[in-house]
Amino acid sequence: MEDVLDVYERPHDPRRPQVCLDELHVQLVGETRTPVPVAPSRPARIDYEYVRNGTANLFLWVEPLAGRRGIQATAQRTKQDWARCIRDLVDVHYPEAEQIVLVMDNLNTHVAAALYETFPAAEARRLWRKVEVHYTPKHGSWLNMAEIELSILSRQCLRRRIPDRTTLTRELDAWMTARNAQTSTIRWRFTTADARIKLHRLYPSL
Repeated sequence: MEDVLDVYERPHDPRRPQVCLDELHVQLVGETRTPVPVAPSRPARIDYEYVRNGTANLFLWVEPLAGRRGIQATAQRTKQDWARCIRDLVDVHYPEAEQIVLVMDNLNTHVAAALYETFPAAEARRLWRKVEVHYTPKHGSWLNMAEIELSILSRQCLRRRIPDRTTLTRELDAWMTARNAQTSTIRWRFTTADARIKLHRLYPSL
């Protein structure tokens, strides 16, 4: 825990951007009947019945100090999907960075082996050397600031029926563009000193 909190106390450095990464599982839900749009003196009407169209996985990363974020939808959450997400971070979003300081939870897919199972060894090694990984502790995923961004995404974009991945991707791109245009940063105020006071029961007794 203190390892992640110490990372959050570092000042902003474009050469070593601090990035938080998390994932979200969503259901794709379609309509069985065409909704009736809103009209004067009449609210919109949506039938309570719906049809399930499968699921999708969202990879969301956010750079809290710079107010940048990115998101992509995949059909599933495998080691290969995560590995391609890391490659995009390194080569597309932060090609000029010396190293990306990456905070994420310790899922079994979030490991160097996932890169080696997806890319040739030299490429996997290159990508892994470009990230400085800091895992949140077990049962401590709330320490990942990407969860804050996922909560905002869920409230602003996902609280309605989205029938397919094409529509989902379009809505996610629109949301991400608007959030990035606002340069919405995250101010993290929980420090290591706070943890030692408020979470003292989690520390060993000497």
